[in-house]
Amino acid sequence: MESAKPSIAHMATTYRLTKTESKAFDNPTMYKSVVGALQYATITRPDLAYSVNRVWQFMGNPLEQHLVAVKRILRYLQGTLNLGIHLKPVVFDSSLPIILTSLCDADWATNLDDRKSISWVCLFVGPNLVTWWSKKQQTVSRSSTETEYKSLALAAQEIIWVESLFSELNIPHQVPLILCDNLNTVSMSHNPVLHNRTKHIELDLFFVRGK
Repeated sequence: MESAKPSIAHMATTYRLTKTESKAFDNPTMYKSVVGALQYATITRPDLAYSVNRVWQFMGNPLEQHLVAVKRILRYLQGTLNLGIHLKPVVFDSSLPIILTSLCDADWATNLDDRKSISWVCLFVGPNLVTWWSKKQQTVSRSSTETEYKSLALAAQEIIWVESLFSELNIPHQVPLILCDNLNTVSMSHNPVLHNRTKHIELDLFFVRGK
């Protein structure tokens, strides 16, 4: 892959990976080794979290189309070796409380095999990105709003843990901010009335609204 042409994107937006629409890859050990190494790359490259999570789901039985996706990630890495996380100093001052910001998003029903959605969350302490992850949701969502709300609940859970850590260390911080790009999800978070269409996710509703 050293002489391969670099890619400007780590995964095509229209490319959907499945467990059936390709021939089996004849060297699954090599596939597992490469994908396992890519897991280490996500420690300093949050932009790879989603694509590595996608190819990781086929470790049990990798196909040729999965290897094509892995090669594209490697080509993207080759062209972006200078990218990384830049950390800036943060002053712990009671007059200037630290800002905690979390961003959440979801990809609705992208898995063609089980139609489960994928959530991803990242959390900033001041200007610094300190935690991020991408994972498949445990249940199937019947709407994009439900998918986004599950991600919002996970983001709230993550930021509550950081708040408790700051409280133990006596570090002042402002009221956390969670950013979500789904208007229905934001409206449901503020609406005190539960509708029939949202009763199946009311636990997440009460959790986020309470926090």
